[in-house]
Amino acid sequence: MHCHPRFARVRAAFERNFADGHEVGAAFAVYLDGELIVDLWDGTADRVSGRPWERDTPAFIFSCTKAVTAAVLLRLAERGLVDLAAPVKEVWPEFTAPATVEHLLTHQAGLPVIEERVPVEEFGDLPAIAARLAGQQPVWEPGTAHGYHALTYGFLIGEVVRRVTGKSVGELVAADIAGPLDLELWLGAPDPVIARAARLTTKRLSQQSGTAGPTEPATEALEGGDATAGPLAGMVAAGRDPESLVNRAMGNPRINDLEGGANNPALLRAAWPAVGVVATARGLAGFYRALVAGEVLELGTLTDAIRPRVRGEDRVLRLDSSFGLGFMRPALTFFSPAETAFGHTGSGGFIGLGDLEHRLAIGYVMNHMDNAPAGSLRGYHLTKAVYDSL
Repeated sequence: MHCHPRFARVRAAFERNFADGHEVGAAFAVYLDGELIVDLWDGTADRVSGRPWERDTPAFIFSCTKAVTAAVLLRLAERGLVDLAAPVKEVWPEFTAPATVEHLLTHQAGLPVIEERVPVEEFGDLPAIAARLAGQQPVWEPGTAHGYHALTYGFLIGEVVRRVTGKSVGELVAADIAGPLDLELWLGAPDPVIARAARLTTKRLSQQSGTAGPTEPATEALEGGDATAGPLAGMVAAGRDPESLVNRAMGNPRINDLEGGANNPALLRAAWPAVGVVATARGLAGFYRALVAGEVLELGTLTDAIRPRVRGEDRVLRLDSSFGLGFMRPALTFFSPAETAFGHTGSGGFIGLGDLEHRLAIGYVMNHMDNAPAGSLRGYHLTKAVYDSL
């Protein structure tokens, strides 16, 4: 493990998360000016077998994937292969909603839910899942509101990418981003990576075994304290309603239909472009290091992409969110110590973060999907310790 003396408070925060019982296994990496100045890991990768967390232990990082998928599409736009302002139907004729490509990136398309149940047998067939969305009526008129497209974001953007290039987002991540940059990051993990991946759990080391599926945002507010008033009230109410947009958006395809939930190798191989990346903390931070350095996108493209396009109440999450072109900006959904930060969180507490002004890149991965507020703030405390050390 490595931690520059200047960032000793980061190591202290990392160790405190374990001492307080909030972690089973975790890793945290930070690049500053392109230099890896924090590279920490500890704990248990598989709580059942006792397998320790190693330097190269990756984890399934849920929605941190969305930023990687956005970068793939933005690279195509840079090359003139995609017009973000154009209607989606120009590249995907079967698509009937009056949405533009930019609406997909900014969660404004009005298609946060797949109305038809996706069977487990179809989980690996991304074009088939996308086809279920092609003829759906939007929940709201595209461009008039925004709401988190938790899973459909990836199927929609993935189909646009496939129609333009003939390749999947996962193939382009490997060929154009992770491969050339030598990142420990996979969208569609190979078997050797799956074998050493951390096993996600909702239980602490002292508790009985369990499986881990996606943590619904509303659940985080429900456990530990009263969140029925204030800025989280809408999310709490939506979380208690099985027919709410948030529960419907996160429940189809239903990950927990797989044995072992999000630990099932079939999901780690499936390369869903909204929630499919498997990465180490160093690999996730390395992606943002490359973004900040202009190695993934031209800096002008990135600067424009992180400019907030939507901000305010999210129609799905029922709390304030803010998005650029696929990247989260500081809001209740991306709780950052600095307004200059951009990136994406992942269900359970994962964080990928970049900061052009501070030349900073951060990756936090773990396997304890702690729903309680104290657990969900683990990554924030680490990130704050980084900024406090600058």
